[in-house]
Amino acid sequence: MTKNGIRRIATFNRTALICAAAAMALAGCNLTAEEKAAAAAKRAAPTAVVMPATKGEAVEGGLAKSPDGYPNFGAPLTAANVQMSDEQAAELQHQLTALAARRKAGTISEAEYQAKVAEMRRLAAEHGEQTLSEISK
Repeated sequence: MTKNGIRRIATFNRTALICAAAAMALAGCNLTAEEKAAAAAKRAAPTAVVMPATKGEAVEGGLAKSPDGYPNFGAPLTAANVQMSDEQAAELQHQLTALAARRKAGTISEAEYQAKVAEMRRLAAEHGEQTLSEISK
């Protein structure tokens, strides 16, 4: 065989290997409907589970207490508070998107934008303390 013939065979083998590798990679990307549903279930947010107090024990601050007054960490915890609703999340997202659009369009000054950001950060920092004080009342 000549050098030219050997090069053609090598090129053919290389091309065949690349095509085979691409076919295997593409075949691995195909998922059945059941596999897609299982993958979506894995990515879904977990659902909240609220456990009732056990054996009629009074639950104060989320922890059951043993007869000697110490907290009992063996009892299941109850949920601390309800989460924000989808409507509240959508409204907050709308407000933030509008603020970003106003900043990009230049209808709001940088100082006003930074003041709004500082207000939202202050609300985020204080909201937890306010809610905790309301819960403990």
